Amino acid sequence: MTTGETEQLWLRVRARLRAAVGEDIFTSWFARLALEEIVGDLAHLSVPTRFLCSWIQSNYVEKILEAFRAEDEAISRLHLTVRVNGQARPRLVAGNDVSPERADTAAPDAETRPAPASAAGNMLGAAGGAPADALSGSALDRKLTFETFVSGNANEMALGVAKQVASAAANNTVTFNPVYIHSTVGLGKTHLLNAIAWAAGASDANRNIVYLTADHFMYHFITAVKHQSALAFKEWLRRIDLLLIDDMQFLQGKSATEFGHTLSSLISGTKQVVVAGDAPPRDLEMLDDRVRSRLSGGLVIPIAPFDIELRRAIVQKRADQASGRFSGLTFPAPVIDFIARCIVSHGRDLDGAVNRLVAANQLTGEPITVGLAEKTLQDLIRSRETPRVRIEDILRIVARHFNVRKTDLLSSRRSRDVVRPRQIAMYLAKALTSRSLPEIGRRFGGRDHTTVLHSVRKVEQLMADDGDLTQEIELLKRMLEE
Repeated sequence: MTTGETEQLWLRVRARLRAAVGEDIFTSWFARLALEEIVGDLAHLSVPTRFLCSWIQSNYVEKILEAFRAEDEAISRLHLTVRVNGQARPRLVAGNDVSPERADTAAPDAETRPAPASAAGNMLGAAGGAPADALSGSALDRKLTFETFVSGNANEMALGVAKQVASAAANNTVTFNPVYIHSTVGLGKTHLLNAIAWAAGASDANRNIVYLTADHFMYHFITAVKHQSALAFKEWLRRIDLLLIDDMQFLQGKSATEFGHTLSSLISGTKQVVVAGDAPPRDLEMLDDRVRSRLSGGLVIPIAPFDIELRRAIVQKRADQASGRFSGLTFPAPVIDFIARCIVSHGRDLDGAVNRLVAANQLTGEPITVGLAEKTLQDLIRSRETPRVRIEDILRIVARHFNVRKTDLLSSRRSRDVVRPRQIAMYLAKALTSRSLPEIGRRFGGRDHTTVLHSVRKVEQLMADDGDLTQEIELLKRMLEE
């Protein structure tokens, strides 16, 4: 395969990935993914950081491989490495032994990793000799600004508060501290946190603004402990001017305790804190009572599910943006109305619907019509018929059904009256949600994904031998889906 053919293949694979996962996820995890070379049936990819390498390997290898196979059936394996100073190490040679069972990861030692580059409004710098990777922030998306945020009745209060926080932070003042924004997935929490970071940092590149996902916060903490630089990490956290934490529901274990200390320290030092999660603070059982009380004592703002007018406005905005990128691309009004009426789950599905139609148009040349939308968006349209089930709902209903506490399901207790309900809850989480095994494990007290897999297989085996248990689990499913 020539260099030109490889580049064209990679462009098509990226287009498929963007259509499959949506613009937000693509920008967050795949924008910096590069194809180094193809050797036989193996594609060599590279990313700039160890964290990104680990995250993609844990969550998206199969999806990437699926996109490659759709373009070239000969590609059956992936090799993922970390770039150092712009170079991927090591380069592949024919016959390099890579397991076909998974994508391999080759990452340089901490000493060879480059320090993070400074950028206005992002997490900056390193301190105390800790590895640079442990003192860098989650990537901000330049497209997630206040200008691109579409507001309506469901989110106008959250938008107003976010703008006030950004304005106050830009002027070195604090307001509504802490701010806690919560909603189900895909309703704009991440967009608002990114927008606050960009707006607050626009006037002063030296302002220490930190945006972190909960996963990244845990990664920082664990890395700092591993490299015996926990004190430097804590000191660095306490020098923050504006801290934004996303996906709070994933924070677990000692990292949650460390966040509690950081929260208290920053608020006491009159530094602004903004947190986003998928449930109100009172439902975040992985946090201790003091942290939940501190979050509840601030300004707690829910974002409601979108009504049809807001969904239509979002689709129209994304369609206009797409039309600006692709010459001759048009979204007729009936298509806009069809998407807004039929896709009711959340904003990311609306974005994904637009992205899929754009990809279908660009790949096939077929004009965007209601017929194309019906054909292309079948799975998204079906999702309106099946309510989205949250792990929090599963924990609540399973705990009530088996007369145990939710905290017991998350604990390390091994008594039979807790183990079996916990295994059933993990099985339901795998069966009824889109969460990956590692994500489910984190939600169940920070367990390993192999524990989740064992529980799922155990329950499946028990159901095959026990008709009463099968009926009981079907009852739980109906309770969750109602």
